[in-house]
Amino acid sequence: MQASETDNIKYEESFIKNTRGMKLFTCKWLPANQEPKALIFICHGYAMECSITMNSTARRLVNEGYGVYGMDYEGHGRSDGLSAYVPNFDHLVDDVSAHYTSICEREENKRKMRFLLGESMGGAVLLLLHRKKPEFWDGSVLVAPMCKIAEEMKPSPLVISVLSKLSGVIPTWKIIPGQDIIETAFKQPEVRKQVRENSYCYKGRPRLKTANELLRISNDLEKRLDEVSLPFTVLHGEDDKVTDKAVSGQLYEVASSSDKTFKLYPGMWHGLLYGETPENIEIVFADIIGWLDKRASGGHGGFESELKRKEDGFPLKE
Repeated sequence: MQASETDNIKYEESFIKNTRGMKLFTCKWLPANQEPKALIFICHGYAMECSITMNSTARRLVNEGYGVYGMDYEGHGRSDGLSAYVPNFDHLVDDVSAHYTSICEREENKRKMRFLLGESMGGAVLLLLHRKKPEFWDGSVLVAPMCKIAEEMKPSPLVISVLSKLSGVIPTWKIIPGQDIIETAFKQPEVRKQVRENSYCYKGRPRLKTANELLRISNDLEKRLDEVSLPFTVLHGEDDKVTDKAVSGQLYEVASSSDKTFKLYPGMWHGLLYGETPENIEIVFADIIGWLDKRASGGHGGFESELKRKEDGFPLKE
């Protein structure tokens, strides 16, 4: 385990093993001089990782008093597995659920509210974590979630059909045609450069089985948006060409959650948390922190958090 402390933020990283014997990288950012007012669990995007690309997001949230936890999925970042290879998306979700649940169930965390923050493919992970345990999480921040892959990023239906058949035969092949995701996702050239230079981020073409799994999961999510019941805010750039902003709007419309908001940012791209201009990033984080603070203040007491307190054996608030 490695630990460091800077700017009143205590950062630690370590490895855990999943049920398939793989070593997975995990990290956490905590306020150094106070108890966190709530916990936030990060779900990163496809081909990305937590400790570098999500570091600015985590530090921003810790400076507002939150404790933040991250992990690299199988085949991502510093975790075991063939780079950017997801043979089964459900296994990935199981890994995240097991690790994040174990943190929530620690004695010191049982009274704390628990929020999820998912970016892009991490938004799909987030929604599947919620589906797995519908009453467990107190709320979520969905940033350009992958409920549907944008049409601009998809190969033609004929190509998809051929590749789907091939994925069972040559699952790890990197032959999916398509646009350069880094070029399409991040508006700022210096951010694109940083991502390209980050050795933990994958830059190749999507592998056959991975692309098939992402398509399968996004199609499944799109059909079952009405099952989403936790409090959420969904944020999307109006000029996003990676994930479909219309489906974020649809999520807001049809989700059964009683507490839901939708923000569409004119002129912004896919990478809202660190790929935009500093001014735009400020706008996005003001919305995220405002939303979290309102719900973490204790007076909100949503349905999920009441069930959580009951489940954890604590009396409900009057």
